[in-house]
Amino acid sequence: MKKITFLLVLLLSLFVFNAVWAEGNNNILSILTYDSFSVSEDIVAAFEEENQVKIQFIESGDGTTMLNQAILSKEAPIADVIIGLNSIMLSRALENDILLSYESPELANIADNYKMDQENRALPFNFGNVCINYDAAWFNEKGLAVPASWDDLINPDYSGQLVVENPITSTPGIAFLLATIAAYGEDGFIDYWKSLLANKIEIADGWSTAYYTNFSAGGGMGPQPMVVSYDASPAAAPFYAESEMETAPTASILSDGMCYQVVEFLGILKGTQNQELAEKFVDAILGKEWQEDLPGQMFVFPVNKDAVLPDVFTKFALVPENPAMLDPDLINEKRDSWLQKWNDEILTNY
Repeated sequence: MKKITFLLVLLLSLFVFNAVWAEGNNNILSILTYDSFSVSEDIVAAFEEENQVKIQFIESGDGTTMLNQAILSKEAPIADVIIGLNSIMLSRALENDILLSYESPELANIADNYKMDQENRALPFNFGNVCINYDAAWFNEKGLAVPASWDDLINPDYSGQLVVENPITSTPGIAFLLATIAAYGEDGFIDYWKSLLANKIEIADGWSTAYYTNFSAGGGMGPQPMVVSYDASPAAAPFYAESEMETAPTASILSDGMCYQVVEFLGILKGTQNQELAEKFVDAILGKEWQEDLPGQMFVFPVNKDAVLPDVFTKFALVPENPAMLDPDLINEKRDSWLQKWNDEILTNY
C-alpha cells in the first residue's frame, strides 16, 4: 500500500511539474540530471547570453532515479534534455523510447568506441573507469607489494584490506561487480566473491562511506588501504592542494580487466518544445570548451579528442589500457538476476 501511495504521489508531482513547465515560455531550457552533475557557472551564463535562454537544471537524486523519472513522465516530459545516462543503464533508456535522434556535428570529434547507440539518441559526453584505489604510503610503510591481479585480492596477505560498495545501492559498486563477471563469467563470479568474503572484504552502502570513512587515505583514516573508486580519484588531492604536489597520496590498480569503464550519455527527450535550443545545448556540451571544463568539475574524462586535460590529470589520473566492459544489452537482460544472486549468496553471508 505504501508503495502504491508513493507512486501515485510521484506521478501527481510529475503531472503538476509538467503543467507548470508546459505553460512556461520557450526561453527556458530544462535539463534533467543527477545531483552530482556540475559545470562552471560562467560557461552556462555564456550559453544563456548567446542563445537568450535560461538554463534550468532539475536534479533528481542518482542516475537510476533520474532515469525512472524520465520514463514515468515520457508521455509528458518534465525536461528538454537528460544528462547522465550511463552505459550500465543505457539499454533500459533506449528500450523505453524516451530520446530523439540527433546527429550532433561534434560527434565527428568523438572516438567510435564511446558511441553505443547507432541512432544517436544517446550521445557520449564523458567517461571514467571504476578501479581499485590504494593508499601508496600505507603499502610503502608495510613493505607490501600492491595487488596486481584478481588472484592477489584473495591472497591472505591482503586480508581485510579492501572496501567495496554494495552493487545494489552504488554505481561504482555495480561496476566492480560487472568487472568480476567479465573476469569470471556468470558461472564463476559468485565463487570469486565468496573468496573475497573469506578474505574479509568490507562492504559499504555507498562510495562516500567507503572512501571518506573506510579508506585510509580518504580523510577519515579508516582501516582499509584499498577502496573501489575511480581512475580520476588520485588527481583530487593534487588538484585541490594549495601548492604543487610531486606525488599523489593515492593511485589506481590498472591491470588488464581490473577496472570497469563507464561512459555517460546525454540526449534530447521526446516531446520537447525546444528542440532547436536542445540541439545547441548538446553541441555545447560536446564541444571543446565544455569538455575541458568537465574534469575539474566532475573528475571525469572528456570524450572530445580535442579537449586538453588539466596537468594534474595527465600526471596523476592514469587511465587503464584494457578496462573491462560488458554489452549494455546483456547488462539490461541479466542485471536484476545478477544482483539477486549476489544479494542471496554474498550480502546475506556478510
